[in-house]
Amino acid sequence: MKKKITALVMAAAMCLSFAACGNGGDDTAKDTYTVGICQLVQHDALDAATKGFRDALTEEFGDKVEFVEQNANNDIPTCGTICNGFVSDGVDLILANATPALQAAVSATQSIPILGTAVTEYGVALDIENFNGTVGGNVSGTSDLAPLDQQAAMITELLPDAKTVGILYCSAEANSIYQCDVVKAALEDKGITVKVYSFSDSNDVATVTATACDECDALYIPTDNTAASCAEAINNVALPKKTPIITGEEGICSGCGIATLSIDYYQLGVTTGKMAAKILKGESDISTMPIEYYANPVKKYNPDICQELGITVPSDYVAIG
Repeated sequence: MKKKITALVMAAAMCLSFAACGNGGDDTAKDTYTVGICQLVQHDALDAATKGFRDALTEEFGDKVEFVEQNANNDIPTCGTICNGFVSDGVDLILANATPALQAAVSATQSIPILGTAVTEYGVALDIENFNGTVGGNVSGTSDLAPLDQQAAMITELLPDAKTVGILYCSAEANSIYQCDVVKAALEDKGITVKVYSFSDSNDVATVTATACDECDALYIPTDNTAASCAEAINNVALPKKTPIITGEEGICSGCGIATLSIDYYQLGVTTGKMAAKILKGESDISTMPIEYYANPVKKYNPDICQELGITVPSDYVAIG
């Protein structure tokens, strides 16, 4: 599938006709716009990104923009069905919320503009070698990547006695694998033993979490959509075992973590919506728009779980309210 996605992206990038990318390619703005939103699964982070996107476009166009919003309920083939439906309906732009949604959208169309959001690394997601920050063709968007080396440093800062750290993620999410590899290397550079634990879907989250807690002093969970939707189940296992968890984003941290280096997913969605407005109005060419990142992520902590585990955080951490 990755090779097919790469071929489609490269073909799109080579076609100059795609510069217009569904905005009509002329000087006449449309009276109304239809935007399809494909969201992988319902959880706080992705919900916030979708809301920010909608709010930004509504502020720009008012009732001249219509949203067709569909949720795949964490079923990757459903993302393909949704995006193919958007193409058949001739929407003006597609928002792909999360990596599998982006991959499905890219497979579905080479002409309708596609903006991703809550996608960690576009080069990994689309199997682009030597990714330079601009996808090209009909694809751009925003990334939810927070500095992974800083996340790894939080583990040693908050849990200096941790000798073995487990990384827990869903094997179906390419960007989770990428984050796992980077954090693993960073922790090993600090002399920490790292064990990797993956689950294929929500059905085996609890079992895999239990094994990881039994074998490790602490866990790290990246920005993983399946983990986010199963945060309560993870907490039900980890908290009784007194296993602290550092997470890649605030939503997971709220459910099962002690701390995170957090971005604001609502503002990430707003940024994506502003990109969409420029594309729809013909002010920007999506083929030349670089991926945008959230600036200045914030150290946050979960006061309830920290209190339960007896963990004191430094003063530069902000409590998750």
